[in-house]
Amino acid sequence: MGRTAEVADEALLDIRELSIEFPVYGGAVRALDGVSLEVRRGEIVGVVGESGCGKSVTSLLALGLLPRDGFRVRAGAIGLLGTDVLTASERELGELRGSRAAMIFQEPLTALNPTRRVGAQMIEVIRRHQPLGKAAARDLAVRALGEMRIADAAEVMRCYPFELSGGMRQRVLIALAFSGDPAILIADEPTTALDVTVQRQVLTLLRERARRSHTAVMLITHDMGVVSQYTDRVYVMYAGRVVEAGSTRDVLSAPAHPYTRALLNGLPEGAPPKAPLRAIPGSVPDLRAPPAGCAFAPRCEHAAARCGERPPMFTRTGAAGHTAACWLEHMEGKSV
Repeated sequence: MGRTAEVADEALLDIRELSIEFPVYGGAVRALDGVSLEVRRGEIVGVVGESGCGKSVTSLLALGLLPRDGFRVRAGAIGLLGTDVLTASERELGELRGSRAAMIFQEPLTALNPTRRVGAQMIEVIRRHQPLGKAAARDLAVRALGEMRIADAAEVMRCYPFELSGGMRQRVLIALAFSGDPAILIADEPTTALDVTVQRQVLTLLRERARRSHTAVMLITHDMGVVSQYTDRVYVMYAGRVVEAGSTRDVLSAPAHPYTRALLNGLPEGAPPKAPLRAIPGSVPDLRAPPAGCAFAPRCEHAAARCGERPPMFTRTGAAGHTAACWLEHMEGKSV
């Protein structure tokens, strides 16, 4: 039975109450603190927040890409395509990566070997995950590049990565990621280093290719504009926690957490003409000693006494699936 015939809302990635820490001199960094999120079949899910909020750590853990002796799991679980990532062997995870689950990294120059031609790298990866001969793997690589609207795919196959533009290198990575027909793809800031025009082209191609193959995508970004244009649902992360989650339409049209609202206020679309963009004052707290209550309270203009307690995820009235970890939404006479 093909993937498209399977249950449409199946959770391919299911992270539950995950808390991890990185040992450091004199203590530990609480990188994730009770994170829960899921990515269902065929949808594009955004994970958004400032640097240091835990987005990339979450994505690397999802595929078991962090050295196991480099972090400690305090609580929680990660389910990826029916596999328990935290207890699976490296061999089991290796069978998932590249075929059923793939990843696109932020900087293609570090993901591609600069000393080998693009074609040789693509053929090697394809043959590692599929029982194909060299000629068939080459044909598949050319087709995959063509699907990324690379007209001269055969010529690109002969190039070294440094001979290609940033946008072209990122298209190569996307083509390579989809060549194994993965059920889920994780893209970690895939267009951060690109200019706005090329960024839009690359993300549009990524979305079209994912829709065509019914591949689920977890899109890591710091850009709320990207979230608004390319995702179905979104998780907003701050200081290692999910502070708001819901459909992209609900979260962007009626943000419930002050941090989400602050991120949206920083978009050019929300600023008057010629006015400076609104920056969020302060910075993400030191996660070696995270606040006991709401981590955003020191930067929040709506902070109240109860924000000294950690808020649970509340469901917004009349918005099924839209949740936020904020007391102010539920205090009488208060609103954010």
